Amino acid sequence: CQGIENYSRHLTGRKPGEPPPTLMEYLPKDALIIIDESHATLPQLAGMYRGDRSRKETLVKYGFRLPSALDNRPLRFEEYEALPNQRIYISATPAQYEMAKAQGVRVEQIIRPTGLMDPEIEIKPAQHQVDDLLEEIRRRVQKEERVLVTTLTKRMAENLTDYYSGLGLRVRYLHSDIHTLERVGIIRDLRLGEFDVLVGVNLLREGLDIPEVSLVAILDADKEGFLRSERSLIQTSGRAARNVGGKVIMYADKITKSIQACLDETRRRRVIQQRYNEENNITPETIKKSISNILGSIYEADYMTVPTDAQGRAIPAKEEDLPALIKKLTADMKQAAKNLEFEKAAGLRDEIRELNKILLEMG
Repeated sequence: CQGIENYSRHLTGRKPGEPPPTLMEYLPKDALIIIDESHATLPQLAGMYRGDRSRKETLVKYGFRLPSALDNRPLRFEEYEALPNQRIYISATPAQYEMAKAQGVRVEQIIRPTGLMDPEIEIKPAQHQVDDLLEEIRRRVQKEERVLVTTLTKRMAENLTDYYSGLGLRVRYLHSDIHTLERVGIIRDLRLGEFDVLVGVNLLREGLDIPEVSLVAILDADKEGFLRSERSLIQTSGRAARNVGGKVIMYADKITKSIQACLDETRRRRVIQQRYNEENNITPETIKKSISNILGSIYEADYMTVPTDAQGRAIPAKEEDLPALIKKLTADMKQAAKNLEFEKAAGLRDEIRELNKILLEMG
């Protein structure tokens, strides 16, 4: 019966308001829960219940769901906290919640075996940031290196892309409206050298791991807020840490608390890595990473696998090829389910769903 899961309370015998059965109940009490990127994961956990509740209250109000449907929901954050399991929170920029819960038990993993240090950070005036950045980009382009540029608004990202394109730069714009498959293609093309500059508003959410990037430019870095907080600045600066010549330029007319905290933390990490390199005779080298591996950081973040051809490029390129690909993936999904390979089948299902969505919008 379609939609019966909305009324799971009646099937499980739970009382109104009690949490529904979740995967967490199947874990033994001595299981260890590891939460990666906790600075972002925990706020999402806290927001899941509220988002679900808001949507279902509207459906119940207008008669599309029975009131008991409200109990088929994510866990409240306090219900998550009440779980008996021990937890390890992993983050390059842990929030106050994790620091308080750790009660001083903290392990830092700063040293990189590759010897790569956190990038140098330079502060430049924001007054002529667009023209100054243009010259910085041209220097990188001459060395066949890539540049990431982060702006505060979508409008500025669009205008900056148009302006630089008009000056002959090979630049693309990455934003939240771009489909997952297209986003992966854009990032792969950046690594392949199809273009040199990627502009976006919140690039750190993409989990970008691009060794070819030697410069990260943060425009209007002194405009305090979520996108220019200490945590965001450190995360964004880290995009240049895969290249031995990595550098970050923050365009700011004043040193905010967030900028100063980012500078201090980066300097501290560089000192630790430098000492390790000298003690072990390590010469830092840029990470060598195959282009196909770019999928790892993208589809894991979006819970889907991107189909590729032998050259590792996203397919299909033509609208008329989509139905055939969907048909093949559907057959593969059924075969995987028949072979009890349910994780593989679920991944294929997500691919099919994404491709069908693209096909519908194309049509």
